[in-house]
Amino acid sequence: MTAFEELMAYQRETEALGQIMGRLGWDQETVMPAGAAEQRAEEMAALDSVLHRRRTDPRIGEWLEQAVPEDDAGKRQVEKIHRRFERTQRVPEALSAALARTTSLAHRVWAEARATNDFALFAPKLTEVLDLSREKAAALADGGNLYDALADDYEPGITEGELEAMFNALRPRLVALRERVMGSERTVPTLGTTFSEDGQLALSAELARAFGYNTEHGRIDKAVHPFSSGSGLDVRITTRTMPDDPFNCFYSTIHEVGHGCYEQNIDTAYLLTPLGRGVSMGVHESQSRIYENQLGRSRAFSSWLFQRMTDTFGDFGIGDAETFYAVTNRCAAGHIRTEADEVHYNLHIALRFDLERDLIAGRLEVPDLPEAWNARFESDFGLKVDTPANGVLQDVHWSEALFGYFPTYTLGNVYAGCLHAALRRDVPDLDRDLARSDTSAATDWLREKVQRFGGLYEPKDLIERATGLAPSEGPLLDYLDAKFGDIYGV
Repeated sequence: MTAFEELMAYQRETEALGQIMGRLGWDQETVMPAGAAEQRAEEMAALDSVLHRRRTDPRIGEWLEQAVPEDDAGKRQVEKIHRRFERTQRVPEALSAALARTTSLAHRVWAEARATNDFALFAPKLTEVLDLSREKAAALADGGNLYDALADDYEPGITEGELEAMFNALRPRLVALRERVMGSERTVPTLGTTFSEDGQLALSAELARAFGYNTEHGRIDKAVHPFSSGSGLDVRITTRTMPDDPFNCFYSTIHEVGHGCYEQNIDTAYLLTPLGRGVSMGVHESQSRIYENQLGRSRAFSSWLFQRMTDTFGDFGIGDAETFYAVTNRCAAGHIRTEADEVHYNLHIALRFDLERDLIAGRLEVPDLPEAWNARFESDFGLKVDTPANGVLQDVHWSEALFGYFPTYTLGNVYAGCLHAALRRDVPDLDRDLARSDTSAATDWLREKVQRFGGLYEPKDLIERATGLAPSEGPLLDYLDAKFGDIYGV
């Protein structure tokens, strides 16, 4: 074999082992018995050490020097392998394994602390995770910006300065829109009854199929915090149910289906290679958010969902499809990010971005985190945080050392805004199809323009290729102004 062929054969084995580690994580959050946590932590640490040694094997450097790829895809494979090789070498194996072990244990402690509203239970373990994350950031940054070094794992090349500029561009119009909406004389009702779990899960599965999720290569399970996992031929998603809020189930499912379909629709020629996964979490989030919001919460699709909910649950207190559309997009300040409407959502992310970069920089320590969170939340949302589960304990991310991940949610919304504007331009009859639950024109467009390429292009390049324009905040803000201005008459 040539050096390039040897490199790719080795990489496929590494990618396969990475998939196995991901499956262990899926198992931990869905079906693993509670008493297995200590053993699972050791399993995760052991496998992380194996992967770390493979990713820093000196032969990779030799192959990279000699590899002569035959096409652009091969060149991109080499580029991504080289980047991962250099980054992994900077992080000591013992530190990488310690992070894997500690985050596995921290996840269990976080879940217990969230269930019991006890931040003090979680604080020591979060401190361990933060200390290790700072150590990793220092190793990766090599004297540079610590937050940049961590964020690069989720959005290659992004900087703290760029993210700050994005939030600064979004905040004025988001705040102005929120003030108009909250001051509107129009009232949007809430759901005032309960909905059976069986009915929610059955309709959730129907929604997954409607948006193109392939259950021959995927499955849907329940989790405390919905997530997606895997790539290629084995892509798994989760959802959750709440008796008085079926939208939590339905739109969590559609959201995760967006992630899952991205992975399922990548060109199979890239299977078990660095190109065989979504290129970044920002682009990943663009798929989940456009599925959930611009498509799933559209007036056209919600008219179909209204009928299916009536068929499934009977009369649930909403009299017509137009009122139902407003209900699915009801705007209200609330504590929980995953339940936030589109107007408030990015303000939730801005809060987390500012707090986590202060944590990494050492300007904020774990014991002071709840007070900082509560004060910022009251300032931004006009609400006091009543319990830790509704505040600092609501998200799983910091227990998993995902510092730098949160801003990719907003970046994904920005990308989704750009993609939606281009989709509407290219598919003028979209609403006619969505009203029949036919999402194929939209999902086919997204597959062809974004998903099939996997990691072939850099994130911003991919969005520009898909839309014809460099990504910017404008399309998202215009969409939000138009949608919520219409619903609330402002």
